[in-house]
Amino acid sequence: MRRHTTMAAAAALLLATSAGAQSQQQPSLPGATVVQDGDLTETWNGRVSAGPPLGSRLEVGGWSMGAAMPLPRSEHAVEEFNGQAWVLGGYPPGRLPSSLVQVYDPATSRWSLGPTLPEPIHHMMVAAVDGRLYVIGGEVDGASTGRPERFVNTVWMHDPAVGGWTPRTPMPTARSGGGAAVIDGKIYVAGGRPPGGSAFEVYDPATDTWEQLPDMPTQRNHLAMVALNGRVIVAGGRFEPGAGAERTAVVEIYDPATRTWTRGADMPAPRGGVTGAAVNGCLFVFGGEGERTDVMGLTANTYGYDPRADRWTELAPLPIAVHGLKGSAVIGGRILLPGGAVTIGGNTGTNAMQVYRPTMRCDG
Repeated sequence: MRRHTTMAAAAALLLATSAGAQSQQQPSLPGATVVQDGDLTETWNGRVSAGPPLGSRLEVGGWSMGAAMPLPRSEHAVEEFNGQAWVLGGYPPGRLPSSLVQVYDPATSRWSLGPTLPEPIHHMMVAAVDGRLYVIGGEVDGASTGRPERFVNTVWMHDPAVGGWTPRTPMPTARSGGGAAVIDGKIYVAGGRPPGGSAFEVYDPATDTWEQLPDMPTQRNHLAMVALNGRVIVAGGRFEPGAGAERTAVVEIYDPATRTWTRGADMPAPRGGVTGAAVNGCLFVFGGEGERTDVMGLTANTYGYDPRADRWTELAPLPIAVHGLKGSAVIGGRILLPGGAVTIGGNTGTNAMQVYRPTMRCDG
């Protein structure tokens, strides 16, 4: 027994020594950089920033996996910008907000760090217009910072020719967890956490001005929103701020030509914490949280909406049920969904990137 105890102690000492050596060496490893970001400290490891090209992995039901992000995220914004997928802000497990930007380039299938946001922020809206990227509203502090959450109305513009982020005219309504869509070079922003759940406003980057529009009839947050055929489509969402709040299946469509809202066919089931994308003339809605019949509290559903027929179709589900993505990136006919939380709440952000190649068409 004494020999076994001595051997165990020696093994434990060897493991401890090895772990200590590894922790001391970690900052000097090639490609590993410690990034201090407000309350948050992370390690960017360039050695795991590349992966198999899009479309090279096994595909089932249109779904495949892309190159994983180096840093996991949930409650972040996602947008296609200049042919790349940009992942902005949000937070990793631990829920300390981040100002980092991760950029995926499909040409090299590699991730890199983009221009750091002016402050750590989550639950924001994002849109790209005329070669510039706009980060709109969102939430500062809150989460696990120990400080009260603050909904903001800030607008930040990134111009690659200039670099960094430039402040623009603030949005009339401070809010987080809404949606954004672009029609004719203007950014429409709808919904958000109460009391901004009905707010509907449009931003014109050319004049740097906002206009308040008719309220969205059904107030909501954590919704899916896209532009299709010159109209804004808003689907799903939840009524209150909490993860377990009542969800909705309501679909509402805004026509800028008539400045009016109309109802579309309800989603197959109420869903909140969702994200959406427009491809092939269809709206696709993914995932969500607040499902009381699921151990993780999530839904893995993929729904496709045909605005011509005003009809929904249930499609192959997500490989990994997620929530907490604000937007998506459509590149080469594929929908990229990087990150998201894998249990109810925002404390389990993943670095997995799910890729969907839809075959459903609404434009033929």
